[in-house]
Amino acid sequence: MDVQLLGGAREIGRSAILIDDSLLLDFGMDSGNPPSFPIGDVDPDAVVVSHGHLDHVGSVPALLSGDARPPIHWTQPTYDLTTVLARDTLKLHGGSYDCPFTEAELARIAEVSETHGYESPFEAAGYEITFFDAGHVPGSAHVLVDDGETKLLYTGDFHTEEQRLLDGTTARPEADVVLCESTYSDVTRPPRPEIEREFAESLRTTIWEGGTVVVPAFGIGRTQEVLCICEEYDLECYVDGMGKRVTELFLRDRNRGFLRDPDLLRRAKGNARFVDGRDGQRRRIAEQNTVIVTTSGMLHGGPAMTYVPAIRSHPTNKIAMTGYQVEGTPGRDLLETGSAEIDGRVMPVSAQVEQYDFSAHADRDGVRAFLESYADATVLINHGDRCEAFAAELRADDYDATAPELGERIAV
Repeated sequence: MDVQLLGGAREIGRSAILIDDSLLLDFGMDSGNPPSFPIGDVDPDAVVVSHGHLDHVGSVPALLSGDARPPIHWTQPTYDLTTVLARDTLKLHGGSYDCPFTEAELARIAEVSETHGYESPFEAAGYEITFFDAGHVPGSAHVLVDDGETKLLYTGDFHTEEQRLLDGTTARPEADVVLCESTYSDVTRPPRPEIEREFAESLRTTIWEGGTVVVPAFGIGRTQEVLCICEEYDLECYVDGMGKRVTELFLRDRNRGFLRDPDLLRRAKGNARFVDGRDGQRRRIAEQNTVIVTTSGMLHGGPAMTYVPAIRSHPTNKIAMTGYQVEGTPGRDLLETGSAEIDGRVMPVSAQVEQYDFSAHADRDGVRAFLESYADATVLINHGDRCEAFAAELRADDYDATAPELGERIAV
């Protein structure tokens, strides 16, 4: 089996793995400024997608240009999330370099889509493929590729700890080769319940003191997780941005089975008040003693561009970041300098700024625990800022581990 990383090699973003020049696993984009896309010209016989985040699906519609119509295999939530993200990309960047596909290519996705559940093998490009629950976001999957001689497990993004939306992954299918993400290979975080309690207590304190809390959150997974925490801790909240559509998508009958507790998300949705943004609604909400959960998670767009300027000047108010802030983003600048560029203006922020690690990725202990089941396998490390270093740590513990370079072909 020949493996080539067209993206996600020694980096986070634009994940794309080509197997034997025939089977493509994921086809994402890095939404930086400027954005970047997988390398090379690919014409796969079939595509298999691990989950519905932009860095794994953002370029998928571009595969349907010209006469190309490869079948695309994924879970139902991943299909639904991909179409939501693609429409959003077209709305924001259609016709520019920042959008690698057209409306016509997006429309073709429905023609080639084939959805599958977990642990139900199917055929793609001559391989037997099986999805296993990866515990990352609803519909996320480990992908097992079997050519009859070699079994390759592509972990995709995964989490080993229980979240409000999902149980952690327990799948450990037999594999000869493991292509493993390493996003948080150098981070050990406290138990999730401890982080949740600290977060909820901080929000409640700010509200009691008469302040407003803005919670920037990614629309897929993170927003719904925060809404569930607010429901469990009896915190009123508003929800704005893409997270509104995604919450409703997860609660559709065809997707509810991918949730750990659909009734919890249903109650969380009932507890939240959805914002439509009309008639100055956002500015009025920003003056209330409440919690506002809104995109974008790194403050580079979305309704947060209204809420943060509105609450930034008063030290009783709070901005509670819920995830990793990539270097160069306004969210990262805010954490490091106390100011951020919002809508073209650098704004000092007097409001309190806090960060909570609600990542849906396994931390160092989780990744190492996962890999314990594959001590005798060949391990390829990808999707991380320190892939080479982590591979070296694994080799020191007698793993056969490497971190392929971008474009490198690996025979396994």
